[in-house]
Amino acid sequence: MDILLLAFTAFGGPQVHLMMMIERLVHKRGYLSEEELLELQALCQVLPGPSSTQTVTAIGLKIGGQPLAYLTLIIWSLPAMILMSMAGIGIHYLEQNDISLSFTRFVGPMAVGFLIFGAYKIAKKVIHNQQDWILLVLSIILAYLYPSPYMTPILIVSGGVIASINFSKLEKMEKGPIKISWRPLIFWISVLITAAIIGNITRSLPVRLFENFYRNGSLVFGGGQVLIPMLFNEFVEFKHYLTNQEFLSGMALTQVVPGPVFSIATFVGSLSMKGQGMAGQLLGGLVATAGIFLPGTFFIFFAYPFWDQLKKYRGIRASLAGIHATSCGLTLAAAITLFEPMSDQTLPLATVVGTLLILYFTKVPSYLIIIGGLILGLIFH
Repeated sequence: MDILLLAFTAFGGPQVHLMMMIERLVHKRGYLSEEELLELQALCQVLPGPSSTQTVTAIGLKIGGQPLAYLTLIIWSLPAMILMSMAGIGIHYLEQNDISLSFTRFVGPMAVGFLIFGAYKIAKKVIHNQQDWILLVLSIILAYLYPSPYMTPILIVSGGVIASINFSKLEKMEKGPIKISWRPLIFWISVLITAAIIGNITRSLPVRLFENFYRNGSLVFGGGQVLIPMLFNEFVEFKHYLTNQEFLSGMALTQVVPGPVFSIATFVGSLSMKGQGMAGQLLGGLVATAGIFLPGTFFIFFAYPFWDQLKKYRGIRASLAGIHATSCGLTLAAAITLFEPMSDQTLPLATVVGTLLILYFTKVPSYLIIIGGLILGLIFH
């Protein structure tokens, strides 16, 4: 019940989600200590996947084992999945019936403003030295010039490897024996290979979508702000399943919907199957949601038992700087690509700048900004 309440009220991204978890699950319910929750959150920051969702799943794993972990995952993600599937169906209905989407004219530029500001906030936290700046700039250039879905994992892995070379600068920590259960990783790779083979043989769009989102969920470090450019590159630029306007609408709606920012995947999956009717869109949203969340769950099951020892290895700690820097670069590259078509238009440009100023100088909740944009769009329709 506590997780369900959080799922309906947790607006604002991972930082806000964490504060709400501390208040409800620690201070009010006493399921675990604040130190234990912060430790779980640190583990989720290291692993690929949605950090808030993984933290919720890890809490379930700690308290009641894998069955409770799966239950908390489903309860946490279900409201956002339903709302974003409905949004995808609604957007397609409007397009099919030639109903103008001009009321969303402010929402697209606002979404770009959110993306730029998110990249700025990430950069403030993760860019600390010359190496970080170099990795940031290189990842922006390469991701912008080569918008392939394969560029994302190449940049993230390369950034981590390059940064790990500097492990000797970090303080040594006393290490103990690591006992590893490989079963979760075997499940993870088995699902990936099976989905890829079945999708290739059958050419079934739902199976291929599941594999696409499963692959992205296996590679994304840094949360929803990093997932967004990955999905944009693959489903808009590369595969053309969605238009720019559709994707921007989905980005904006994630600011209005409570729960995980990764719900953008549900929206993209739903619209990727818009040619197969409402049932197809519901199926697309479902397979996208399952695909994006499952890898992070398997990684939690794998790493949680030996996290206390793993974090003592300097190479692991050092690699995080490179992963975060390249992830930030990917976000900025996506923001540039999305901003480009509107850069020579006065109203979208002013909307992006206005959104950035509101985010920087005020504490107005993001969902209120988006609702305000929709109201302005209806007024000046």
